[in-house]
Formats: sequence, C-alpha cells, structure tokens
Amino acid sequence: MHMIDHLGIAVKSLAQARKFYEELGLSVVSEETVAHEKVKVAMIPVGESRIELLEPTGSESVIAKFLEKRGEGLHHVAIHVPDLAHAIETLKASGTRFISEEIKIGAGGHLYVFIHPSSASGVLVELVQEQPSF
Repeated sequence: MHMIDHLGIAVKSLAQARKFYEELGLSVVSEETVAHEKVKVAMIPVGESRIELLEPTGSESVIAKFLEKRGEGLHHVAIHVPDLAHAIETLKASGTRFISEEIKIGAGGHLYVFIHPSSASGVLVELVQEQPSF
C-alpha cells in the first residue's frame, strides 16, 4: 500500500529539534547514524507516518549543504511503496529522473531511492520499502 512513510526535516541539532516534538507529546523512538549519507537520524512516529529529523555529521553531508543554502526545514517527502524495484522501472520508463537509481539501505534498514525534484514538481521525493523478510 502507498502512504506517506515520513517527512524528512533538516536540522542543525537533533537534541534541540526533538524538544519541540516532545513538548507536543510525541516521542523519538530511534536515533541512528547513517554513515554513507553522513547524517544522524531521529524518528518520531505521528499516526501511521513519521517525522525524520536529519542532522549532518560532517560539512560534506547533503544535509549540511542544504542547511547552508536554505536553513532548517522540510528536506524531503518519503512515500512507502510495496515494490521499490517495480516503482523505479515504471518511473524510469516514463522519463523520471533519479538522484541515483541504486537502491540503498537507510535508517531502520529500509530500502530507498530519491527522485530528482525536477521530476516531482520541485519536491525531493524518497521512495521507501521495508527489507523483504526471508
């Protein structure tokens, strides 16, 4: 089933940013570092979706560059898809541009790819799928 998986929000400090959500009565359920993306991630469930706070771990991080250029704020919208490989093939066939077509493993072990904003009305869209269980 398709649904909003999470909203990715670029922040300078997870410790500072999480306070706002905790004051709303929400809880951070996990924090982890995704080394290949050079980012620390905090996940906050909100109903069936989540808010993903993203703090850069180095100046070369995509999130660090986003913060320099635009400041803190919404970075991407992640949509859960049931079959990521099929979604990529379907979108490629219609000319959709991807940041990279390589499926990577991200926070919580989810599989993901990013669609270039030029193909999604100016929004950076992430497609995610749980790892298949064997």
